[in-house]
Amino acid sequence: MSTNPDLAALTGDYTIDPAHSSLGFVVRHAMVTNVKGKFLDFSGSLHLDGSDPTASTASIDVKMESIDTGSPDRDGHLKSADFFKTDEFPTMTFRSTRAESLGGDDYRITGDLTVLGVTRPLTIDLEFNGAAKDPFGNERVGFEGKAQILRSEFGLTWNATLETGGVMVSDKVKLNFDISAIKNA
Repeated sequence: MSTNPDLAALTGDYTIDPAHSSLGFVVRHAMVTNVKGKFLDFSGSLHLDGSDPTASTASIDVKMESIDTGSPDRDGHLKSADFFKTDEFPTMTFRSTRAESLGGDDYRITGDLTVLGVTRPLTIDLEFNGAAKDPFGNERVGFEGKAQILRSEFGLTWNATLETGGVMVSDKVKLNFDISAIKNA
């Protein structure tokens, strides 16, 4: 965050509010449509430094069993050994390693994403949506973010070849985040 005095006042530790946040993804399916999904069970924390954005950090833990694509059969397949192996790897994690201001309300956070025990760097572009005191007296901040990964880089390689050519599930996965976090007292 910049040296703007209003942003400096936001400096502190925050807990992500999962009831008002979402962690989602979009994957091309059968080469013709997008399947959208989200994770319903996650927790995380932020440390924001409004005077020095490079000192800001983020940490998120996602329960892989909580995947929801709107199709119980598909969700079951995603939890299986073909994909996330949730019995063996119950949690996906993100730990930031770098934060930077891109100007205005735009920021970038880079960190380590761990899926299936494989850790790879992930860069998330974020937009700061603002800060407000909610009706319960909580100081909140909000961010929207997006990133992209190749699932094959994490060992997620299951696929099926289509009769017309191409594959059932694209390698590219678009990630989207809508984060509301409450400042710790």
